Amino acid sequence: MTEERRYMLLTGASRGIGHATVKLFQSKGWRILTVSRQEFSEECAWPSARESHIQADLADLSQIDRLAATVRERLPNGRLHALVNNAGISPKGPEKSRLGVMGTDADVWTQVLNVNVVSTALIARALMPELEAAKGSIVNVTSIAGTRVHPFAGVAYAASKAALGSLTREMAHEFGRRGVRANAIAPGEIETSILSPGTDELVAAEVPMGRLGDPREVAETIYFLCTEPSSYINGAEIHINGGQHV
Repeated sequence: MTEERRYMLLTGASRGIGHATVKLFQSKGWRILTVSRQEFSEECAWPSARESHIQADLADLSQIDRLAATVRERLPNGRLHALVNNAGISPKGPEKSRLGVMGTDADVWTQVLNVNVVSTALIARALMPELEAAKGSIVNVTSIAGTRVHPFAGVAYAASKAALGSLTREMAHEFGRRGVRANAIAPGEIETSILSPGTDELVAAEVPMGRLGDPREVAETIYFLCTEPSSYINGAEIHINGGQHV
């Protein structure tokens, strides 16, 4: 008998950590379903990328049920082995300035919280039968900004990532009895195409390892949390930042 092919749903797959995660999981034989608010991008040049893409705007919570139904239709055995919630937004002010409390209005708060936190809970809720059938794993992508003030991340983003860490613990507590584990990773400064100006100086001053993280290093941790070697890890938040948090 051949081993069942594993399926992962990944939100926020269009660049950086998302790209690296797709490539790693595919190299391990997984089938990936990706979610983005954008139409399919030709930059996503991995096998079956176009037919694996699902367009949905996670800021619009009314789209969650349709998204879940589409995912369900694409699972041949009704089992979802991993849900990786990587989608996240961090709006900026004029000239890409950091948005503090005084510069953040209600619309920005609603958009950020819906994408970064609320949609995460609702997707897991909608797809729980498929996750439970697979004894699956949920991995939420938080941030170093969720536990300390960050010079580039705005207040809504930081608050949402702190909330996502708390949501991860709640998921672990509630879903563990269903055989579904929930953990989080908290990246620091990772080398992607959207690094903020001043990142090099920040790394030199605050990261003991003295370098940026590689997206594949993040992807490897996500893979670990979705596979058997992590089978008794539940409710953890793993810091991937070269020691920046210490």
